[in-house]
Amino acid sequence: MGDGQVTIVFFGEGASCEGSFHTSLNLGSIWKLPVVYILENNGWSVNTPANRQLAVENLADRAAGYSMPGVIVDGQDVLAVYDAAAQAVERARRGDGPSLLECKTYRFVDHQGGRKGGEKYVVNDSRPKAEVEEWKKRDPIVLFEEKLIKMGVLSKEDVTRIDTDVKDKIEEAISFARESPLPAPEEALADLFA
Repeated sequence: MGDGQVTIVFFGEGASCEGSFHTSLNLGSIWKLPVVYILENNGWSVNTPANRQLAVENLADRAAGYSMPGVIVDGQDVLAVYDAAAQAVERARRGDGPSLLECKTYRFVDHQGGRKGGEKYVVNDSRPKAEVEEWKKRDPIVLFEEKLIKMGVLSKEDVTRIDTDVKDKIEEAISFARESPLPAPEEALADLFA
């Protein structure tokens, strides 16, 4: 479209094994599309460790096969991710095509998002508890808060206020969703093209 907009696509390491991933990178590169592919590699595809399902350690290495940069970034470092993404976005805006960013990160809850006890369907989380606890020491939110406090950008009181404000907004959104009427069935077809 030539308007400077860039598409950002997020997916995990498990999805990077699907054929649509490879087709997307190939066509994106051929057509020099303004796309930044952000691969959130948390080391586990549901309950399977990455080292049992992937032939390469760094998935960003796959980008070379599609003639695009593959960048590995510490997904626990907010500013490192921002910088890498900014460079990829600038590259896309120049018309140089897509980039693949592999953010090495971790998810702290089970694959279903921390389901609460009592629900009928809960998949066993087979990740070692010690591994989860070790990664929690590098929680990107906590690390960024600490950095901003150290820089004098935020105080501990600011962090508490922001946290409370965000939780209140989430609760408001949940209440709004629960109290809203269900959409009409025909809305499922809105903005679909065949």
